[in-house]
Amino acid sequence: MVGIVMFFVALFALLLGFPVAFTFGGIALIFGVWAEGFDMFAFMPYRIQSIMENTVLMAVPLFVFMGLVLQKTRLAEQLLESMGKLFGGVRGGIAISTVLVGALLAASTGVVGASVVAMGLISLPVMLKYNYDKGLACGTICASGTLGQIIPPSIVLILLGDVLGVPVGDLFQAAIWPGLVLVGAYVVYILIYAKMNPEAAQPIERDENISRQQEVIAALKAVIPPLALIVVVLGSIFAGVATPTESAALGGAGAIVLALLYRQFSWGMVYDAAKETVKVTAMVFAILLGATAFSMAFTYTGGDHLVEQWMLQIPGEKWGFLIITMLVILILGFFIDFVEICFIIVPILAPVAELMGINMTWFAILVAMNLQTSFLTPPFGFSLFYLKGVAPSGVTTRDIYRGVMPFIAIQIAVLASILVFPGFYGM
Repeated sequence: MVGIVMFFVALFALLLGFPVAFTFGGIALIFGVWAEGFDMFAFMPYRIQSIMENTVLMAVPLFVFMGLVLQKTRLAEQLLESMGKLFGGVRGGIAISTVLVGALLAASTGVVGASVVAMGLISLPVMLKYNYDKGLACGTICASGTLGQIIPPSIVLILLGDVLGVPVGDLFQAAIWPGLVLVGAYVVYILIYAKMNPEAAQPIERDENISRQQEVIAALKAVIPPLALIVVVLGSIFAGVATPTESAALGGAGAIVLALLYRQFSWGMVYDAAKETVKVTAMVFAILLGATAFSMAFTYTGGDHLVEQWMLQIPGEKWGFLIITMLVILILGFFIDFVEICFIIVPILAPVAELMGINMTWFAILVAMNLQTSFLTPPFGFSLFYLKGVAPSGVTTRDIYRGVMPFIAIQIAVLASILVFPGFYGM
């Protein structure tokens, strides 16, 4: 039971606000030395070396750099302006354009914070100006901003691919349909909401000085550059021309080219993006090192065998295990970040999933979709904090929480559909 006690002590420490990497590493050291002595950590340097030499994880800083460079161009602003004009005449059109732009930003940048902040600054004031329901406006922005967790190239999928031993390219291919279905479900919900509440999502009157053709051309000019980058990055992986790490490097170079096209390039911008990349990468790898120490201590104290025995005794065998697993990850997502769940919870559950003969690509997509929900769930959903930080004073935390609830329900419904109908998604 030492490993189980260690797990709950770590969870409690995280809820108290202790730094994640030091919490996992410190608790692993205390419990590991108490249970087995210092010899337990004799192989720790070799574990660290293998992490540092992992070519799959090299894609993390490269994709983060790509996203940060694109964040510093006017990409999101131009996309939102053009798409807003294109769909503005439809009831709920600004919200629909926000979802579509969120999907494009997800596939080209994958940085949740950047997407939510950009759309919060640009799209939210426009929706409020046209008397959109505050809840609908806030929920749309938060949900659209989190699409980067499931739509490739996703950092979550890279981490899960490494943890579960599944090729990242396979995960990227498997995630496309779930991501598109989620985008479609958001759009359908907005259309239904606007139909039932006409005053809550009014259309925008078209500018008669601009023809429909001009609007379409402006939208295409805004969409084609990031779309070309998406095709290059993902196409090179799917065609087998490049590994995910090589395509990430290609994406970083492509982002620089787009910055030049948008006339936003400067060495200061590159320096800022590189510095932020180092910060994010250092955070991810520090958590990974702490999680590695934690998983060693957890395994040596027999915690993995205990979890395995419990999971194998769940009624319903494979389906019982999957339902319980998804519920546990969903609940933990209310309180802790996706990185901790990837590095601590998933490695505990993965051996049981393999024993039960579960397709690991399918399992990874289920976990990724579940982790996306964690960005929206109160009280600690990061998207909620990002939006609150840039929202006008008239928008309250209650408006944001109320707005995300329908989108959380949609995500859970899509997650359930992947669980029940994997064949529909090609898994």
